[in-house]
Amino acid sequence: MATPDAGTLELARQRDVSAEELLRRADWIRLQTLALIGEAGLGHYSSTLSCAEILATLFYRTLRLRPANPTWTERDRFLLGKGHVAVGLWPVLADLAFFPADWLHQFGQLDSPLTDHPNMRLAPGIDFSSGSLGHNLSVGVGMALGARFRHSDHRTFVLLGDGELHEGQVWEAAMAASHYKLGSLVAIVDANGSCGDGETSAVMNIEPIAGRFSAFGWRTVELNGHDTKALISVLDGLPDPTDSVPTCIVARTQKGKGVSFMELAPRDWHLGHLGPQDQQRAAAEIERRLA
Repeated sequence: MATPDAGTLELARQRDVSAEELLRRADWIRLQTLALIGEAGLGHYSSTLSCAEILATLFYRTLRLRPANPTWTERDRFLLGKGHVAVGLWPVLADLAFFPADWLHQFGQLDSPLTDHPNMRLAPGIDFSSGSLGHNLSVGVGMALGARFRHSDHRTFVLLGDGELHEGQVWEAAMAASHYKLGSLVAIVDANGSCGDGETSAVMNIEPIAGRFSAFGWRTVELNGHDTKALISVLDGLPDPTDSVPTCIVARTQKGKGVSFMELAPRDWHLGHLGPQDQQRAAAEIERRLA
């Protein structure tokens, strides 16, 4: 029997990965995030930790992918609107064999393909670059329209930060998505309640997030973004990509989730670098849950 070509091996949608295993994957992402930022000397901790369960569920269960062929036209697209959390995505892409694991040690270095914000021209598995907030939902609208024109059933997922909703372009894209009836487009808002300038709604009120997307013509679901059972239920139950209504999932999360001292002072760890003792303390807390 012929050995399948690696480039044709597909990670199907709704893979058989349990909610419990996804929780462990999320903590593994947190542990890897600590290690990569520790090597690089600077990085975004608390915003990455808040979306670990979302990343784990999408990449280990939900998305249809071919890691050996990252530009496969029928893959589901994933856009990282909150690009500063790429440090949590790199170990996942390496684990799924989008690129060699030893690339991880280059994170944050000059000329590395693994940058603080993802660059589609450098790293396999990145469908669009991000850095300036607010662009990726618009790009997602374009990708969803492209899928329709090609008669493809791929979905486009965009992970947004709640602080990113301050950008007006997000709402122009939200309006366009419903106007063009893009049921293959899924926005996930990591609503951790905090941005670089403070509490998100104190800087500029964005609530009710679900109500606002609903007013723009979206189907909305609100859930606990750390509850992998709830994430599985909603993501497995998405309407067919040919549906006419885009979906917004408002995932309520805790910034710094999984490291207790970061949960207590999430803004202090938006961007930073742990000293040796704090690095050990944070890693030990996660490792105890993984034991």
